[in-house]
Amino acid sequence: MIAGAQRGFVSRGQLLAAGFDSSAIGRLIAKGWLIRAHRGVYAVGHAAPTPLGPETAALLAVRSGAALSHHTAAALWGQLKDGSGDDGLIHITVVGSPGGRPARACVHRSKLLAAKDIRVHRRLPVISPARALLDIAPTSTGRELERGFDQALIQRLTTVREVSDLLGRCGRRPGRRALEAIVRQYTTTTFTRSQAEERFLALVRQTDLPQPLTNVRRHGYEIDFLWPDQRLAVEIDGYVYHRGHGAFEHDRRKDAALQAAGIRTMRVTWRQLEHEAVGVMARVAQAFGATPR
Repeated sequence: MIAGAQRGFVSRGQLLAAGFDSSAIGRLIAKGWLIRAHRGVYAVGHAAPTPLGPETAALLAVRSGAALSHHTAAALWGQLKDGSGDDGLIHITVVGSPGGRPARACVHRSKLLAAKDIRVHRRLPVISPARALLDIAPTSTGRELERGFDQALIQRLTTVREVSDLLGRCGRRPGRRALEAIVRQYTTTTFTRSQAEERFLALVRQTDLPQPLTNVRRHGYEIDFLWPDQRLAVEIDGYVYHRGHGAFEHDRRKDAALQAAGIRTMRVTWRQLEHEAVGVMARVAQAFGATPR
């Protein structure tokens, strides 16, 4: 019953509390009904891989009050791109002594972990999305951290106020300044949907051009990049999403609708971004009546 609620794992302490003595536990181990996962943690009946099984077992090996944290938590919340920052370890944070130190896990000790910094997600204690951002800040690039912040806001996992509250009580924790800078400069999301869009946004930030809105809806269509004051839209034509007759017709209808609304549309391909980046930005700057820096 206990193991069924814990993805097939049980701790020695839970077995003792359920009425099993050390001799009974030893017999279950000898018969193969309990399979050691970590010191004092067992898989019940079999050791077949299960989703989030390793994370569940690692948490059981650490004392009560522990929570998944850092990149492990950020990945669970969907704040990271696939594989971003993955070091192959399960990250866990606990206040005070960790108790156990499970294999293939990194246990962090914290004095600043409040009850409101822990949530239950997929039946596991997990650091809040706001706290996960602070956790990963020291080892993430500025853009990775910004994307994580954007994702959390878009998915309504956290708010700017919640992140600001956390920053106000985290002391001189590493990574605080990087996250503070992102919160301070935040005006609108910079969420992008593809590598090509990330590349274009990076090029824009190397110039003196103002920050565009990204993936915003106007006039019935989602626009990749929009400068509303200049009434200029840039669409990134990736091969995967824009191939085929149907996509071609959709793009033409979209361009016509935006043009009718007084918005100029500039289309840019991945090849142009890779091999003609200066020319692309010169075209955008020309539309502004400016020259790239």
